[in-house]
Amino acid sequence: MKVGTDGVLLGAWTPLTNNPHNILDVGTGTGLIALMLAQRSFAQQIDALEIDEDAYEQATDNFENSPWNDRLFCFHAGLDEFVEEPEDEYDLIVSNPPFYSEDYKTEDEQRDLARFTDAMPFEDLIEAADLLLSEKGIFAVIIPYKEEAHFLTIAKEYELYPFQMTRIKGTPTTEIKRSLLAFSRIEKPLVTDELIIETARHQYTQEYIELTKDFYLKF
Repeated sequence: MKVGTDGVLLGAWTPLTNNPHNILDVGTGTGLIALMLAQRSFAQQIDALEIDEDAYEQATDNFENSPWNDRLFCFHAGLDEFVEEPEDEYDLIVSNPPFYSEDYKTEDEQRDLARFTDAMPFEDLIEAADLLLSEKGIFAVIIPYKEEAHFLTIAKEYELYPFQMTRIKGTPTTEIKRSLLAFSRIEKPLVTDELIIETARHQYTQEYIELTKDFYLKF
């Protein structure tokens, strides 16, 4: 599986202001975000959840071959199974949830159907975060910008309040594509800003370089 910009953004951006002791990465894929948070934090326990067998095996290999293999563990399970018998509360929950939108329609109907079936309903994700998040925990996600208002509405129903929001544009002239959102159980003033990734093809902005330079070899 490829390393996507969305995952890199979330792994680099996620606030660690509460010094999390334990972290949960929901839908870890190759394990990218969990690995980035292991690099960025002193969390003793970083659990990852992945339902796809191939991705789970790849994440497990990546964890075992990393310098933080004593802190990383991947569960081969869906979110619904995982929340049935929660063993821990987490100080940080992150997710780059698989979503389905018109942007991703291809000529391959079978693939589109699979992607649609794999998409994680936002309500399920937010409900699980509410169940598993510690009192001072942070819940951070990256989602399509057009889903932002819908996601915020559901989160409010579960008394999860946004305190940090960054909207992502590919270039200065393109529309906003993604929203990075961080929530807590405590209402705080909301800080919002915007991040542009490139000024031209492979010409990255200083802000993007500053955010991600610890993770890209070419920076």
